[in-house]
Amino acid sequence: MNLHTLRIFTAVASIKSVTEAAEFLSISQPAVTMQIRNLERETGLKLIEANGRGIKLTHAGKFLFKQAEYLFDMEKDLEYKLDQFKNGEIEDLRIASTYLPANFLLPLGLAQLKKEAPSVNVKLYSGNSTETLERLIHYKADAAFVVKEAWQQPELNLIHLMDLDFWFIVPKGHKYAGKEISLSDLVQEPFLLREEGSSTREILFALCKVHGVANPKIGVQFYGLNESIHAVIAGYGTMLDPSLAVAEHLQRNEVGRVRVKGIKIKRPVYFCSRKTDKEISPSIIKILEIIKQKFVHS
Repeated sequence: MNLHTLRIFTAVASIKSVTEAAEFLSISQPAVTMQIRNLERETGLKLIEANGRGIKLTHAGKFLFKQAEYLFDMEKDLEYKLDQFKNGEIEDLRIASTYLPANFLLPLGLAQLKKEAPSVNVKLYSGNSTETLERLIHYKADAAFVVKEAWQQPELNLIHLMDLDFWFIVPKGHKYAGKEISLSDLVQEPFLLREEGSSTREILFALCKVHGVANPKIGVQFYGLNESIHAVIAGYGTMLDPSLAVAEHLQRNEVGRVRVKGIKIKRPVYFCSRKTDKEISPSIIKILEIIKQKFVHS
């Protein structure tokens, strides 16, 4: 397959316009159209269709676009790592993680790694599960740590690390603090929810659906775990949180815990890598060993 032609197709598919893609690529519109037709002849597949003034992808076009993105993301990653060799760097380790592993599991492993291998340049990116996996899939991270139940990423390898308890918390002195109540009663309280794309938000809504209960009232939406916990400490809202994140606050009587009848929530933590990667970095293996020793085997 001609990679130059594939790049042109990727630009058209991304912009959804032959005319605008031609402007972006600084080539003529007829030249872009000819390259797309050549690609369709080469693959034997119809890839794009007219859609008003723009275009839309066929089913085959959507598949090719997704695979082409992976290919060019891999190319950028290869160039990035070759630059490391040119600059004499031993390793530039990029880790993507959801908030819980980033704040409570990885710091110990990263600290120990830096003591043993100070020349390794570590970059830790945190976000929700959707953002974290996108970063890994598109070669903007070398590994990922995610709390998530449902998976639709066949291009990834998953290693289950542990299961973590999740608790409902309320402000100190709340009428439900220290009590066991029904889920239907709890969702009447204003909830602090994470942004769309957060797996904690998804599991809460799924829990409500399974138990035939309306979704909770959204009091405030936050884009981080620590910010939402501190809102509860400040006296507002109910939320579902990992026990690792709130245990100390409970011990200090800064928040209260609510037990819900018939519901115990355990959520899995996974280490993720791409199936296209032939091996896992020794630095990542070291971090995994430290996490398992501290949090799994202790």
